[in-house]
Amino acid sequence: MTAEPYPLLERIDTPQALRELPEAELPQLATELRDYLLHSVSRSGGHFAAGLGVVELTVALHYTYDTPHDRLVWDVGHQCYPHKILTGRREALHSIRQQGGLAPFPKRNESEYDAFGVGHSSTSIGAALGMALASASGQTPRKVVAIIGDGAMTAGMAYEALNHLGDARADVLVILNDNNMSISPNVGAMSNYLTRMLSGKIYSSVREGGKRLLKQMPPMWELARRTEEHVKGMIAPGTLFEEFGVNYFGPVDGHDLMDLVRILRNLREHKGPRLLHIVTRKGKGYAPAEANPVKYHAVSRFDPDKGMVSGAATRKTYTEVFGDWICDMASRDERLMGITPAMREGSGLVAFSQRFPRRYFDVGIAEQHAVTLAAGMACEGMKPVVAIYSTFLQRAYDQLIHDVALQGLPVLFAIDRAGAVGPDGPTHAGAFDLSFLRCVPNLVIMAPSDENECRQMLYTGYLQEAPACVRYPRGRGPGAAIETEMQALALGKARMLRQGHGIAFLAFGSPAQEALKAAQSLGASMFDMRFVKPLDEDIVRNAARSHAALVTLEDNVLRSGAGSAVNECLARAGLDTTVLNLGLPDRFQDHGSREQLLAEAGLDARGIMAQVERLILNGDCERPGAQVVS
Repeated sequence: MTAEPYPLLERIDTPQALRELPEAELPQLATELRDYLLHSVSRSGGHFAAGLGVVELTVALHYTYDTPHDRLVWDVGHQCYPHKILTGRREALHSIRQQGGLAPFPKRNESEYDAFGVGHSSTSIGAALGMALASASGQTPRKVVAIIGDGAMTAGMAYEALNHLGDARADVLVILNDNNMSISPNVGAMSNYLTRMLSGKIYSSVREGGKRLLKQMPPMWELARRTEEHVKGMIAPGTLFEEFGVNYFGPVDGHDLMDLVRILRNLREHKGPRLLHIVTRKGKGYAPAEANPVKYHAVSRFDPDKGMVSGAATRKTYTEVFGDWICDMASRDERLMGITPAMREGSGLVAFSQRFPRRYFDVGIAEQHAVTLAAGMACEGMKPVVAIYSTFLQRAYDQLIHDVALQGLPVLFAIDRAGAVGPDGPTHAGAFDLSFLRCVPNLVIMAPSDENECRQMLYTGYLQEAPACVRYPRGRGPGAAIETEMQALALGKARMLRQGHGIAFLAFGSPAQEALKAAQSLGASMFDMRFVKPLDEDIVRNAARSHAALVTLEDNVLRSGAGSAVNECLARAGLDTTVLNLGLPDRFQDHGSREQLLAEAGLDARGIMAQVERLILNGDCERPGAQVVS
């Protein structure tokens, strides 16, 4: 498969140029856009299947609405590559997710067409409502559209926003992009016709005029209102949205571009809260992605003719280590319950869900509920394991404190994607978990330095009769041999990896590997701290007394992180040893590979040695991102 020339697409550098095209040329533009997306992402990697599914919708939206004056608010943003292509970023698409290149999601400071920065799910309706209310208050007339997927609609905050939207009667169009069902016969010509009819001016004027007349006769008004709801309920699954006070239209074929344009034109003239339900197919137009949209959700480089080919991996990812452990543990203990907020594949729970389906619970994009669900299970003697990304745990912080930690319930949190994550950028960077977890009473917090330690920590945390967290990074470990026999670690005890002199490195989690290289080069001592809480204070005090300086390392922001725990320990003991704290900087790091971001933060071996030489050996304390305490 070779890339075709793009005679129409190459003329489109802005949506204004798109709107100058004759309507009859739009299908050809959509074909070119889909082909360009395929060949660009196959060379660069990136989010893929979701974008293929919204090509027609993206063209129709920019053709119908006066962007960027009118606001398009995308949910999550995995599907925004076509949007980026049509808004002046086509030639830069090859750089997406790479250091210095385009951001993987909509980003306000990247383009005026990116109305709202996203990366996490279910924010679009609330943000769009805020924009619409601000527009109305400021007398700046503009249209606002929120585009949300069926998966994102499983989150509570989407319904909170819908509830407010219906109550506020704000002028917002919500487009529900439903790609979890096939386009069945009732989502064909008849359904599209009915939606055009219900969204058209004649029906709208008759409907509104009838409302004004019948409201003078309350019994007749109530009868008419209920009749309309029942008729619409027979032809469309919109009763729920109508109960929120949001006028429902659909479902319609989201790949029928010409119909979408006509329907959006009708709905653009409407006022008030309304929802258009479209049905699309992830991976549309590329057979391998249609057949396996999960596999093609985010891709590395591949040959479009051959599709993605999995290579043989010599080292396990930390996610795979967790996936193996939870299956092994579940086979030993029938009390184990596995919970995920819609991240079965990403969190390594596929095998567990297949082997133990009655103990597997995918709650949808509902992180708060996932944690409280686990608390309820723990109250009844179960041993719940919540598999969750670091950045998604942020969304359930109150539940972690109030429902789990306050009650001292034995819930194990397997926290994936901790620390620098890489190409997905700051929205997915797990840079804060040590800081926001360390201050919570009753928690045990562990950070493994290799694959085997990860397995043993999961087992250690599972055995606790209190909440425990094991946080581990994205990607593969250093290649440590994994012991199948599980052994509990001594609670709150570090281990020495190297005896040296002068300087002692205290490493928390994955930076231990690079710290060990630096320690060997500098003749320093090296400790794998293992536990952030409870901290091995004996090791900290003894290291401070026997070394001229300590260096703490963590892939977490420095503020309130593991290094701060060491500083607090030394202060309590009255020890004035020089301490260099190394970690992630006090800013949001842009996207790039995990290795690039760690090097940028000075957490690779070269960066560690350079900072030690400059800040300790030479006494230069002026380095952002590092902190020296004397």
